[in-house]
Amino acid sequence: MHPDATRFLERAGAAGVPLVGVCTGAFILHRAGLMHGYRACVSWFHHEDFLEHFEGLEPVSDQIFVVDRDRLTCSGGVSSAHLAAFIVERHLGRARAAKSLRIMMIDEAMAAEEPQPGLPLSLATDDPLARRALLLMRQSIDAPLSIARLVDRLGVGRRKLERHFREALGMTPLEADRLIRVEHAKHLLRTTARSATRIATDTGFCDLPHLIRVFRAAEGTTPEAYRRARGGAAPGEAPGEADARVQPRRRVPAPGRDPTAA
Repeated sequence: MHPDATRFLERAGAAGVPLVGVCTGAFILHRAGLMHGYRACVSWFHHEDFLEHFEGLEPVSDQIFVVDRDRLTCSGGVSSAHLAAFIVERHLGRARAAKSLRIMMIDEAMAAEEPQPGLPLSLATDDPLARRALLLMRQSIDAPLSIARLVDRLGVGRRKLERHFREALGMTPLEADRLIRVEHAKHLLRTTARSATRIATDTGFCDLPHLIRVFRAAEGTTPEAYRRARGGAAPGEAPGEADARVQPRRRVPAPGRDPTAA
């Protein structure tokens, strides 16, 4: 960041001006020395990058935004709108905050503690240990952590982790990890033209047969059948072309024929 911008932020912070970091804006504020003693929200996608840049600082990556006194940070994307709505409500009232969201075609405000997108709804939980474990799983979709590595990263025993998952989610950590990867595979099948083989690699499965076996057990169908049923893009075509494939062909009337005739 340019030194002039850093000095500007430093003067604003010294004057007590609230500072907002959107997405990787939290990186900039930390780098300028303006987040010491504050909590900061960072997208789960950038969580590891943050730890590499700022040793000893643990960002919040399991909720959409954080308000800590005069520092406001969010995970980016649509969470920026919800943080903005929070600010509008604080200064102008709930009605105007709701109106500002409707202009952006967002139905209602989300609280700061709402989980960041990317996890299936069935994995929503308030259990702190389970949430930390789910975050690590989500960050390593393409290279799943073994339970041994997971508990080592969390600093807890295997039995404790399994107990928390059983009580909070009614499943084992391995089952939750598998669900996260299947849901991500579904997302890629719907929204990209990647081959099923490539998706198997991107979601941490050993190979395509492994993905097919797990996917069929979870969804009752194969990845390619799921893609066709959801109108996803087939390999070799751009996302969005799938809609054109399924559009009915217009009938062109023969020359001289009244197109309104039966």
